[in-house]
Amino acid sequence: MKNTFLADTSVSKRFKDKYRAKVAFKIIGIVLACILGLLFLLISPAFTGSLPRVEAVTAYSGDNPYITFDEQCLISAHRAGGALAPENTLKAFETCLTSTEYKVDILEFDLHLTKDGELILLHDDTLNRTSDATEKFGSKKVYAKDKTLAEIKTLNMGENFVDENGNTPYKGLRGNDVPTECKVITLDEVLDYTESVDNTLNYIIEIKDGGNIGRTATDKLYSVIKSRSMLERVIVGTFENEITKYMDEKYPDFIRSASIGEVLLTYYRFLFNVDLNKCDVRFEVLQIPVIPVFDMSQKSFIDYCHHYGIALQYWTINEYDEVKKLTENGADAIITDNPKTAYNAVSSVKK
Repeated sequence: MKNTFLADTSVSKRFKDKYRAKVAFKIIGIVLACILGLLFLLISPAFTGSLPRVEAVTAYSGDNPYITFDEQCLISAHRAGGALAPENTLKAFETCLTSTEYKVDILEFDLHLTKDGELILLHDDTLNRTSDATEKFGSKKVYAKDKTLAEIKTLNMGENFVDENGNTPYKGLRGNDVPTECKVITLDEVLDYTESVDNTLNYIIEIKDGGNIGRTATDKLYSVIKSRSMLERVIVGTFENEITKYMDEKYPDFIRSASIGEVLLTYYRFLFNVDLNKCDVRFEVLQIPVIPVFDMSQKSFIDYCHHYGIALQYWTINEYDEVKKLTENGADAIITDNPKTAYNAVSSVKK
C-alpha cells in the first residue's frame, strides 16, 4: 500500500508539473505575441508610411477653411514669432503685422488664467523663463494662477529675449523703463490691437490650464471670440484631455485641433486605411510636429487627411529646408518661431 501511494503521488506530481509547464508556455506565448504586435505597430510606420492609402488629392472643394494646400501654404507665427521679438507680447504682434519683409496669416498664442480671473498670454505654467519673475517675487516657480494681473503687469516679459544677432535688447529694464509692448497682455488687449490692424486674420489659441481653471478659461475664451464674431477664424487647442472633452460637450461650435490621442489614432487609421467617414471625428485640424518613425509629414498622410477634410498644420518648424519640404508635400500651414524664414521658404515653392 505504501509503495502504491508513493507511486500515485509521483504520477500526480509529474502531471501537475507538465500542466504548469504547459500553462507557463502559453503565458509566455501570449506575452511574446503582444510584444511582437506592439513592435509591429511601432515599427510598421517606418516601412509603410510613405505608401499612398487614397488617390492623390489635387483639389479640395469641401467646407474646411483651413485646407489651403492648393493655394499658398499659410504662415502661422508661433507665440507671435518668438524668434523675432519677445514671445506672446504686443511687441511680437506689432513686429508680425508691420513687417515689410514677410506676411503672417495666422497668429498663434497661449492663454493662462490669473488669480483674479484674467486671461493673459503666456506659454509656460510659470513666468520665470521669459521674465524677471524670479527676481521680482523671490521664487523660481511663479505661477500665473497665483498672481493678479496687476502684479504680473509689473514684469518685464522681454527680460530673457535673445534676438537673431544674439543681443538682449530688453534685459535689465525695470519699472517705468519697461516698454508697454513688453509687458504681459490680456486676450482682449491683443485682439483689440490685431483686429484693428487686420480683421481677416486667423488665430490658433491654446488653453494651457487644466481642471476647473481650464474650464473657466475655456468659458471666457468662448465668450470673447463669440462676442467678436470670430469663431470661424479661431482654432482652439489644448493638451489637457479633460478640456478637450469640455469643449466638445459645451462648445461644439469651436473649431478645434486634435488632442494627442486623436493625432495618434488618426495616424494608425491612416496606416490601416480606415474610412474616417465612419468614425466620430470631432476636430478639423491636425497640429503636429515632424518626428522620426511616426512621420506624419509625408504626402501620403497629407493626402489621406485632405481626402477626409482634415487640415494639416506643422509645428514648430524653423528651418528653411524643412518648411519648403512640408509646403511641397501639401501642408496647409507652417507654425514657426521665425515667420520671416518660413515666408521665404513657402514663397519659393511654386503652386
